[in-house]
Amino acid sequence: MQLAGAIARRGDRVLVVDADPQGTATRWAASAEDNHPFPASVVGLSAANEKVHREVKKFIDDYGYIIIDCPPAADSPVPQSALLIADLVLVPIIPSPLDMWAAVGIRQVIFNVGDINEGLKSRLVLNQCQPNTTMTQETLEVLPEFGIELATTQIRHRQVYRQSAVFGQTVHDFGGKASAAIAEVEDLTSEVFKILGSK
Repeated sequence: MQLAGAIARRGDRVLVVDADPQGTATRWAASAEDNHPFPASVVGLSAANEKVHREVKKFIDDYGYIIIDCPPAADSPVPQSALLIADLVLVPIIPSPLDMWAAVGIRQVIFNVGDINEGLKSRLVLNQCQPNTTMTQETLEVLPEFGIELATTQIRHRQVYRQSAVFGQTVHDFGGKASAAIAEVEDLTSEVFKILGSK
């Protein structure tokens, strides 16, 4: 949602496809005030399951960027379907053994779908990161062996990320107190554009 909002602020039409049964993205956007809506459009498509890619194709001509929020479960048919038409997959990973183990499953899905969608690019994004902790340092040491390139940008553990969801906005709406978070989101946005070859 932060990425979608940042891209929209740069002037592109952005659609977030909420394909996660938890519906977090849909609730996030619905929390916005009527006079200050979330900067990207959001549509719920979790019921489409393994046909998400077919449903998303209906929106391609109307948006510059479509971001699909998938459930984190590797055994769900949704990520497999979404990756069939994706240009880039971002795998947020919290520096902890449990998250690392969970990410192994999605790595296999990415590799399998890559045989069909040969142009698919992938990056791990370190999320809720606390740089000076032993856990983060140990995670950074083992990630090169994971088989998916690590994004340069790290998203740190900051309260304002949660606050922005409560108000249906992005960190950009919190001004100076969110300057570090805004910089992280902008860096990630620029990195995504560079990977995709966008201007």
